[in-house]
Amino acid sequence: MSGDFLLINEVGPRDGLQNQRMAVGVDDKLRLIQALVAAGVQAIEATSFVSPKAVPQMADADALFPRLPVGPRYSALVPNERGLARALAAGVPEIAVVLSATETMNQRNIRMSLAEAQAECERTLAAARTAQLRTKAYVAVAFECPYEGPVAARQVHALIDAMASAGADTVVIADTIGAAAPKAVDTLLREALSSHGAERLAAHFHDTRGMALANAWVCLEAGIRQLDSSLGGLGGCPFAPGAAGNLATEDLLLLASQSGLSTGIDLPALLQAIELAAELTQQPLGGRSHRWLTRQRAV
Repeated sequence: MSGDFLLINEVGPRDGLQNQRMAVGVDDKLRLIQALVAAGVQAIEATSFVSPKAVPQMADADALFPRLPVGPRYSALVPNERGLARALAAGVPEIAVVLSATETMNQRNIRMSLAEAQAECERTLAAARTAQLRTKAYVAVAFECPYEGPVAARQVHALIDAMASAGADTVVIADTIGAAAPKAVDTLLREALSSHGAERLAAHFHDTRGMALANAWVCLEAGIRQLDSSLGGLGGCPFAPGAAGNLATEDLLLLASQSGLSTGIDLPALLQAIELAAELTQQPLGGRSHRWLTRQRAV
């Protein structure tokens, strides 16, 4: 592996909370983000500027963002130019767009064809760059689609190339339903790395089939130094009922530290943030290493 710093992009406040049944108010979201900042988290996906009717949990994005504490690299998801306008008004410095890799996923999720969704992302990225924002583009369901099954690698590479050409500073390969396995991740990364380099790529994994941490390791060995995760594994996938949540931040942090990579994150403080998230969502949280880490903290 090269490079000794891993940028962990904490997506709990957005991807983790968006589908929770328990409503979390703006003040509590702010408490959670403050706890993450206190733990030394360097990058946080704070919210999304989507339709409040579609995602009620994110309806307070306009009120939340201006109140965020200084320090981390904040980002927000925007679905289109309308969302971008709201993000600009709130002072967002970095936006992310999401493009699903299959026709059916786009039709079911946002009622657009793949071509229409791609054009929308390209317009939004162009407008964001004109406004001098940092930009990310997620290529979702990059390994398997809940409607179409396994996704052809050539299709994913074409979309990665398109988003990079549209000006995305970072292209994030997203295993949206947690279907990827290490060999598939390695195969997909090889061509993407040869075309775009590790500095421009990141990854996002879910743990539906228990492979998220193994997939993260493949990325680290390949030189990827930007990965998404969610504290305590908070979150799930609405397209995979009963699925486990995101790659847990504490698991990724432990992997990084035992692989000689620094993250800037204080583990005991992160465990406190996980406890707060469990309290706010009224559900048990914790990645695969959480019980062991908690016992170690007690000792």
